[in-house]
Amino acid sequence: MYCTGYSNKNLVKNIIYLCNAEKGASGGAKIIYHHSEIINNLKNYKSQVIHIRKKRTAKWKNSIKKRLKINLNNETGWQHNDIEALKNFKYNWFSNKVSIKNNLNFNHQTDFVILPEIFAHLADDLLIKKNIKYAIFVQNGYSIISVNNEKKLNKAYSNANFILSYSKDITQCINLTFPKLKTKIIKIKYSIEQTRKDIFKNKKKLITYMSRKLPQHSNHVISFLSKQLPKGWIVKDLNNISEKDVYKNLSNSKIFLAFSNLEGLPLPPVEAALAGNYVIGYTGEGGKDYWKKPIFTEVYSGDIRNFVKQVLKKISEVNINKNLKLKQYKKLAKEFSKNNEILHIKKFLKNIL
Repeated sequence: MYCTGYSNKNLVKNIIYLCNAEKGASGGAKIIYHHSEIINNLKNYKSQVIHIRKKRTAKWKNSIKKRLKINLNNETGWQHNDIEALKNFKYNWFSNKVSIKNNLNFNHQTDFVILPEIFAHLADDLLIKKNIKYAIFVQNGYSIISVNNEKKLNKAYSNANFILSYSKDITQCINLTFPKLKTKIIKIKYSIEQTRKDIFKNKKKLITYMSRKLPQHSNHVISFLSKQLPKGWIVKDLNNISEKDVYKNLSNSKIFLAFSNLEGLPLPPVEAALAGNYVIGYTGEGGKDYWKKPIFTEVYSGDIRNFVKQVLKKISEVNINKNLKLKQYKKLAKEFSKNNEILHIKKFLKNIL
């Protein structure tokens, strides 16, 4: 659901998030939507989301250049002249009530813009030249190099008022890339809604996973695993289904297979754990923040045979350590609670003022 109108009366700051106007929402977009909704419910603040895309003319030019093998611009990443704000964003990704902004015009007195790291290099033309304050929201430390123009990237991060991070891995990646900007980093959190009281009830002999994550790896694991599964156990792919159906299946399954690949703080493994699953697989590096036994079992990326071995081992002991798991679950639920998320957002907003 979208709310497009708002009043500027008594407005202190308007926090504007840039987001890719893709058909299918990413985990990063989900977090942006949630943060924007929370800010909209705080006194003296408003928040909007701008969905940006490449202009059709830019796509045509790139297509013609490829066909004619013309390489007039070696710079990677989306360029300022090639993008536009989508005026009628029609994909209702989530149930969040967010306000959509349909242009790239900003007010330097009231607006504060938050750029995802993949669009950080746009800061110079879009914000710095117009004296607009902004932060860079690094959701994946391995996507910091968003363009092969080091000068433009350094300028974007150096002129940012803040750099947002929600994991140790992201923070370490920022420090490695921009060692002089450590004081600009601010911790932020995201939450995962828990709607069921008894997360271990009505569980089936079901193993879930998402094939869009490292499909070659998941194909090998599932192929080997299917020949070894005990009677009654089934494996289900949660790719290309609604968010509601994903949660329903996670609530029914006992084990979730994680194929995370170089991610800031992967969402699906936490969602699965908080739905009462044991999680086996790759941490994606960022997942090391919460990847602790007995809920989580780490498998080194690419170790397919051990992956299968750990799943079969967990099946044989799946009902063991329930009380210990419940204790760890409560700790994990607190870490990814909405209250914790709101607390960190409020701290960040105070820094803006």
